[in-house]
Amino acid sequence: MIRAAALTLLASIPACQADETVARYGAADRLWELQTLNGSALPGPTTLEFQPGGPVSGQAPCNSFSATNTVPYPWFQLSPILATRTACADLDAETAYLDALARMTQSEVREGTLFLRNDDGDEMVFTTSD
Repeated sequence: MIRAAALTLLASIPACQADETVARYGAADRLWELQTLNGSALPGPTTLEFQPGGPVSGQAPCNSFSATNTVPYPWFQLSPILATRTACADLDAETAYLDALARMTQSEVREGTLFLRNDDGDEMVFTTSD
């Protein structure tokens, strides 16, 4: 009986843990629009949205996508990105956007701006009007 109660308690602990992802630190429930990727703009809609607990979704120049970010802030690491497969004239920009997003390892939220970076010097800058 005590053993069953202890197992039940242990099983419930992960559900009680606070969200420590970038979502909790100012990124959640906002539409982030890409301004630059390594200093250059990309065509088409390029957005990100973070939900509490790790889900990430958005729009690349051609397709919508989703992934999960579960590492604690300021770190950033997406699970494999799942995207729809609609062809368009901006597929090169889409590939650049999704590949860059998959390589980002650090995040910073500051005054309506989201910065994603990696140790190779790559940077994505997003803003929100929310």
